[in-house]
Amino acid sequence: MIFTDDTDEALRAAVALVNSAEPVDAFDLEAFLTQHPYTGRIDRDETELAELRALRPRLREMLLAPRNEMAPRVNDALARVTLSPRLARHDGADWHLHAIADDRPLAERILVETAMALIDVIRSREGSRLTVCADDDCRAIALDLSRNRSKRYCSTTCANRNAVAAYRARQGAGT
Repeated sequence: MIFTDDTDEALRAAVALVNSAEPVDAFDLEAFLTQHPYTGRIDRDETELAELRALRPRLREMLLAPRNEMAPRVNDALARVTLSPRLARHDGADWHLHAIADDRPLAERILVETAMALIDVIRSREGSRLTVCADDDCRAIALDLSRNRSKRYCSTTCANRNAVAAYRARQGAGT
């Protein structure tokens, strides 16, 4: 395990939210919440949806920033909210930190959870685990939580497309 479970989940959720804008805006709030369940306030209205869409560029900048640029972005995100840290245990998850009140807007809570996860990334010098997908036609973020740092693509779709292209290139080169 590289990070704690709550850090892994916060990073996965942030990457999924950012990647929902690539290549076209395909954000489905219900699918996102099914894949990344959040406790606390969830309004499921147009305002919340607009706030989540507006958050994506900021999250992308935070996630892909070099370590010395990531830290000020994290500090800025944390400085702009009222923090109310407390340990919580719920829904089968063991004790973990909630840094912001459950009644705050979902976009604000995702921003803070991402910032808290990036603290672990910064402290452990693991920023290289967040990269742009290796597919030349994709701008999505690839999150590599593997032990051997082998993940280069954002999804199996991009990985398969590149594997097929490499296979075809080898077949064409061999004739």
